[in-house]
Amino acid sequence: MSDQNVRNAGFTSSGISGRSLASSMMSHEARSSGGGVHSGGPTSTLQEMGARGTTHSSGFTSSGISSGSRASHMMSEEARSHGGGTPRGSTTSTVQSI
Repeated sequence: MSDQNVRNAGFTSSGISGRSLASSMMSHEARSSGGGVHSGGPTSTLQEMGARGTTHSSGFTSSGISSGSRASHMMSEEARSHGGGTPRGSTTSTVQSI
């Protein structure tokens, strides 16, 4: 994942850009969870990366998820909680796709 992709999606150091993929994700996530965006979810994870201005240490790369990384840990936790797979639309799959 590149820093530019995260910024282009609307996750920036000054917050989520209006009328962006980020704002759409935030709105959808808030509606589906009853009004809030949960810590550790796709929106908050990507915004954290955008606020820091770097994705390099996260483990989400263009060639897949790096072994032993934060991304690898996230994927493993999600797979365990969903019976062995990482579901489409999950935090890991959403962040990896961006």
